[in-house]
Amino acid sequence: MTPKHCSLGFLISFFLTGVAGTQPAHDSLKPQRVRFQSRNFHNILQWQPGRELTGNSSVYFVQYKIMRSSHQKPEKKLRSLPFPCYRYGQRQWKNKEDCWGIEELFCDLTNETSDIQEPYYGRVKAASAGSYSDWSLTPRFTPWWETKIDPPVMNITQVNGSLLVILHAPNLPYRYQKEKNVSIEDYYELVYRVFIINNSLEKEKKVYEGTHRVVEIEALTPHSSYCVVAEIYQPMLDRSQRSEERCVETP
Repeated sequence: MTPKHCSLGFLISFFLTGVAGTQPAHDSLKPQRVRFQSRNFHNILQWQPGRELTGNSSVYFVQYKIMRSSHQKPEKKLRSLPFPCYRYGQRQWKNKEDCWGIEELFCDLTNETSDIQEPYYGRVKAASAGSYSDWSLTPRFTPWWETKIDPPVMNITQVNGSLLVILHAPNLPYRYQKEKNVSIEDYYELVYRVFIINNSLEKEKKVYEGTHRVVEIEALTPHSSYCVVAEIYQPMLDRSQRSEERCVETP
């Protein structure tokens, strides 16, 4: 079966090249609210249909580019990544082949925006029923500054009347050559905070703040109910993400 984006070859060439030069662009078709949504460096371009578009009556075309100038020297990275990074002067727009003539309202640009300290732009064009729109441009997007980091995952074990809390930072969509996941700790200075709540007193207390991911909480009252909350804090960005409560009963 011919891939969808290939079967639309005539439509693409008609609307996106000089063949369509005599056709007016329709502002009512232009995609709206085009912007990146990023979580743990999963970078997704999203948009809404134009004012006159409803349902699946249109197809969309996605391009992207990196804004680093060709004469700028790359900054030293914390680690080298095992996939291509678009490092130098990509001033021309590049097609995202998997998002060329699609009906969806999103496009995954995670791999195309993997040089996380560099600024990117994306843009989207719509075509429908013999008409096409102008490009809709995103605001500038720099993954390192703008991605939202998930809170830590907690494992809690009871040991001799204490609670042993093991924290796990989020993994990223990248892998090293030995298939090891890349951790968020490779890119940010992180501070972990752990809080305990004595449910009988309804009082929260911070029991740890630091860089270690294994925390022992001691001096607990037997036969009591406690809840634990963990938080990741990014000092350079002054951001924090707090986990949900995990509750236990002490023996």
